Amino acid sequence: MFEYFAGHYSWNMGVLMAAQLGGEMSEIDQACRPLVPLAGRPKEDPEAQAAWVRQWTALAQKVEGYARRDEEAGRALSAGKRFLRACVYALTAERMASHKSPRKLQLYKAMLTCFERGVRLRREPIEFVEVPYDGTTLPALFYRAPGEGQRPAMIHFDGFDVTKEWMHLCGIAREFSARGVSTLMVDHPGIGAAIRLQGLAMDQKPERWATASLDWLEKRSDVDARRVGVVAMSLGGYYAPRSAAFETRLAACVAWGARWDNADSHGRILRDPHAARSLTNWLEHALWYYGAKTADEAYEKISQMTLEGIAGRIRCPLLVAHGANDRQVSLGDAERTVREATASPHTELRVFTADEGGAEHVGGELFSPTIDYIADWVAQVLR
Repeated sequence: MFEYFAGHYSWNMGVLMAAQLGGEMSEIDQACRPLVPLAGRPKEDPEAQAAWVRQWTALAQKVEGYARRDEEAGRALSAGKRFLRACVYALTAERMASHKSPRKLQLYKAMLTCFERGVRLRREPIEFVEVPYDGTTLPALFYRAPGEGQRPAMIHFDGFDVTKEWMHLCGIAREFSARGVSTLMVDHPGIGAAIRLQGLAMDQKPERWATASLDWLEKRSDVDARRVGVVAMSLGGYYAPRSAAFETRLAACVAWGARWDNADSHGRILRDPHAARSLTNWLEHALWYYGAKTADEAYEKISQMTLEGIAGRIRCPLLVAHGANDRQVSLGDAERTVREATASPHTELRVFTADEGGAEHVGGELFSPTIDYIADWVAQVLR
């Protein structure tokens, strides 16, 4: 894995994600070069965290300024590209910012503004929608595949620390679309607008979100409700299989990174400050995400998240895509998920190696091999 900051897992994954979501390396270097002297400090060092947020915020604002200049000059497509890069940089800053700071919400709203402006100027086939859910709604993006008539679709859930905009920018919806499959990307409880704007912490029963999403998709004349699957990444390796186990209308299930027993993943990371953590402020984010006041309360919720006795209920085709060098979740979780899905008509475990790329957690160092394989598998199953 490329390491801009030697030995700093969370910062290196942040850099790699920013680059793969559409950032430019020369711009990324502008943000990161002043951070190099701070990379050797403890991962939760307040000065280092503040510097990360400050550097990426400045880059986002700079690129957004150039985007607005292009837009005023009538260069809509060029402006759209810059708005989307500014969105990536704002998101990269926001992920590491404390939710207790007003700066996090400011960055989140700036990211939303840049994203919406960017996709509209680029004329991307995205609808900004709301999925009715439990007396409120879940904000979502619907990316429609080209062609006439009803198309198959995938519901895309996330995991622990990104958003629906991140899901789109990683490129998986475009790959589904190229294969004739639409995508509904949902900010479910715990992520994105659901927690930032609505205060909805994580819910251990993701089948509730899947049911709400399916109900919404069934009302669309351009979706074939008999051919709708679910894909979810990272902690979504629990969310997607559990959704498929309880929501029998789902026609396909993809765990983009396995998660058999969250006590062995987030539970372990919670207790071990030296574990590979996706965020420098991981513990604080975990308490917020899980709606917990203490680490013990968070662990109690984490320990309830297991596929034990659940995977055997999955009755649709199942793909588990996992990195051979995943430092957050063991390969054993992937193997057990597939092994225990005994009622599925077709199960597949695809392990990505360092040689081909995609070996880290959810293929974070190189997304394209994993995304392409998932898209091909989904197209074949939902054809």
